[in-house]
Amino acid sequence: MQKKRRLRSFNISLATTAVIIILWSTVTSLKLISPVLLPSPLRVGQTFINLCLVGYNGTLLYQHYLITLGRLLVAVVLAIVIGIPLGLLSGYVPTVKAVVDPIVQFIRPIPPLAYYTLLILWLGIGETSKVTLLFLAALPPIYLACFDAVVKINREYIRGASSLGADQRQIFFHVVFPAALPDVFTGVRSAVGVAYTTIVSAEMFAASAGIGWMIVDASHYLKSDVMFVGIIVLGVTGVVLDWMIKLVENRVVHWRGKF
Repeated sequence: MQKKRRLRSFNISLATTAVIIILWSTVTSLKLISPVLLPSPLRVGQTFINLCLVGYNGTLLYQHYLITLGRLLVAVVLAIVIGIPLGLLSGYVPTVKAVVDPIVQFIRPIPPLAYYTLLILWLGIGETSKVTLLFLAALPPIYLACFDAVVKINREYIRGASSLGADQRQIFFHVVFPAALPDVFTGVRSAVGVAYTTIVSAEMFAASAGIGWMIVDASHYLKSDVMFVGIIVLGVTGVVLDWMIKLVENRVVHWRGKF
């Protein structure tokens, strides 16, 4: 039954995509909108091939893509390595919360562009400032998801483990962490999404390569076909990354819903 539902959902998604492309082709073929504003699917496809073979600004599309993906992955990995322990410990140890929580809560509502120029001033125009911007965007969602996951754990499990002789370390690794892991994955998915939406901002200033930079640079010259290629590549990659995280989650967190 579940397999049939997944197949049905996939077919619906496929049909929806087909309808969007058909409508897009119809609008552009009837010239209801200027090609400068909305290029046809055929033109976008031709531009994609051209970017793959010739490149943009002397750099092939896959190189722009790998540069962007590398920045994103480094930032997200750093956010995971730092954010998960801080979030879990903040929910478990009040002293850690008192130190870390105000800092994260201060960073969380600030739009990335508000402090990006400051990061450039401090860290220069190289990769460090870009990765730091993405890291600061990805850290709060992971931290908050981990913190909330620990706070909402059923205390009966902790008391039960303690009554059986488990110390604080054993309780943390054998009760708290497994119970929080489903929400940890949710936080990772949110962090990837937030960092992903920030990538264009990170590549907007002082960059000469990357999908986000390519989109911004193409907008200066009204190259909407290049912009569409970049946007579609980012969108498809975002969907694939989220699917991969969910796949890992389904394999790792086999106890979901049991706490």
